[in-house]
Amino acid sequence: MRNAAIRLLLALSLGGLLGSSVLAQNLVFPIGQDARFNWSDLERFEAMDLSAETIQVFGPWTAGDRDLVLSIFAYFEAATGAKIDYAGSDSFEQQIVIDTQAGSPAHVAIFPQPGLAADLASRGSLVPLGDEIREWTLENYAAGQSWVDLGTYADADGNPDFFGFFYKVDLKSLVWYSPDNFADAGYEIPQTMEELIALSEQIVADGDTPWCIGLGSGDATGWPATDWVEDILLRTQPPEVYDGWVDNSIPFNDPRVVNAIEVFGSFAKNDAWVDGGAASVGATDFRDSPAGVFTVPPRCYMHRQASFIPTFFPEGTELGVDADFFYFPAFESEDLGRPVLGAGTLWALTRESAAARVLIDFLTTPLAHELWMAQSGFLTPHLGVNLDAYANDTLRGQGEILQNATTFRFDGSDLMPGAIGAGAFWTGMVNFVSGDSAQSVADAIQRAWDALR
Repeated sequence: MRNAAIRLLLALSLGGLLGSSVLAQNLVFPIGQDARFNWSDLERFEAMDLSAETIQVFGPWTAGDRDLVLSIFAYFEAATGAKIDYAGSDSFEQQIVIDTQAGSPAHVAIFPQPGLAADLASRGSLVPLGDEIREWTLENYAAGQSWVDLGTYADADGNPDFFGFFYKVDLKSLVWYSPDNFADAGYEIPQTMEELIALSEQIVADGDTPWCIGLGSGDATGWPATDWVEDILLRTQPPEVYDGWVDNSIPFNDPRVVNAIEVFGSFAKNDAWVDGGAASVGATDFRDSPAGVFTVPPRCYMHRQASFIPTFFPEGTELGVDADFFYFPAFESEDLGRPVLGAGTLWALTRESAAARVLIDFLTTPLAHELWMAQSGFLTPHLGVNLDAYANDTLRGQGEILQNATTFRFDGSDLMPGAIGAGAFWTGMVNFVSGDSAQSVADAIQRAWDALR
């Protein structure tokens, strides 16, 4: 650690070396002093002298996540002497297209969705990462093939290549509940979808309501239902069916997709199963929908939503005490393993740079993950990390779900064309919970797909 320590001391004292104003502000954990982290990962980077290099990184983060990613970059800067120039934009999706078309992109781009990365790869605007990092991902990420597939796109000649490395993942396959309410009622955490359905029936038999569900989200009303359908499709069909549905090589009105919508309806369109009855589902704002879990007596016992939903829990709710979660389970009868639905940020080279490749290499180390895990808002499928580095038990539990996944799939609606995933699909789900049949809704969405051709 001697070289890193020297660089750090120089940076702190001189305030100018190695891009040190950023370094001094963002080196959150003193190097070598926290036993949770794999500090030895820095050693091979300390042997590199990149002090003449500036790596440009462009991404979507402008606030809290910007500060957090800078805190990770600081350790890379300390080890190598490189300077990382990060720029964030709320208009990332538009600006990255402009920059690549102009021939002046950053070295590295951070994509919040794979679809745009795939489009740029097909235009020749991304640089392949190479077989070494592809094989590393396959071997070191849980459900590694899923992550390789998500980062593999056709190039300008139509040939598949590995362009995208995922770093920072979000988890959607979660059910939130109150441990006190479950304990008082004598309910246990279901381990299979069959058990979850049986629990829902038991709660109704006990005179209570199992679920709170809300699809309201302003102009985006309907999107929470798309997550339900995606999760259910992954639990009733092999992942290749999900993939075909996402790119419409399997029609939206295929019977297997219609069945997934109908299974969602067995939860959301059942008056006895939903707080406020089925009529409330489309009218309740998703941010307000978990509140019933915490009322006394509870208006509902469970709420299926992604890892971000605690932001909207009642003020003072303590995670792990007042609220907890469990994995949205798979059907035991389908024998499809432990599929997980989520999202994440994909890192790609938009301009060739040896130093930028070293940065991507750094992001494969356990340390680069652990340093963010110990702060906030970061989950990873990296099998080599120390799970004790997570900042709290909630994040650790979610990290364990990712590590135990046999299949990971990205949010399907985010991968579909905007007119479908953020249009016809949203509208169709609202129509469905309002009374339309699964078949008529699926037919209407498929007609919208056909209209794009």
